[in-house]
Amino acid sequence: MTLVRRARPEDAGEVLRLRQVMIDSLWGTGQAGSTEWHAESLPTLRERLAEEDGNFVAFVADPADRPGALAALAAGTLEYRVGKPGNPHGRVGHVFSVATDPDARRRGYARACMEELLAWFRARGAGHVLLNASPQAEPLYASLGFTRDPDPSMRLLL
Repeated sequence: MTLVRRARPEDAGEVLRLRQVMIDSLWGTGQAGSTEWHAESLPTLRERLAEEDGNFVAFVADPADRPGALAALAAGTLEYRVGKPGNPHGRVGHVFSVATDPDARRRGYARACMEELLAWFRARGAGHVLLNASPQAEPLYASLGFTRDPDPSMRLLL
């Protein structure tokens, strides 16, 4: 039996490990595969996971056959933007990290975590949810109701 639950501060190391799995699957294990950033990120992540009513949440899958290890992760934030037609309150969910341990794939763990994350967004009044999908993950997101948008986004690294 798989338990999907909200991640706790003591899960921070495993959450970072699964985030690294996602990063490596998207960009390979070259420069992106470095884990040196984990030590610096860990205290902040623990703090954010401890916030009960914050705008960040992560849901994780605890498989019964893998004590101490997480099988999957879905993390996101609730953001405020000035309202618009269709979303007058301006609440927008953003999914930024979904990952499944390579040994636990194709068992529904990511779907279960995503369903919990989407329920969390709905309960907080999000008008819509955004994410970036890899080609491998797009079928999962499409089955949950996501559609592909034209992508006019730009990025500035600070």
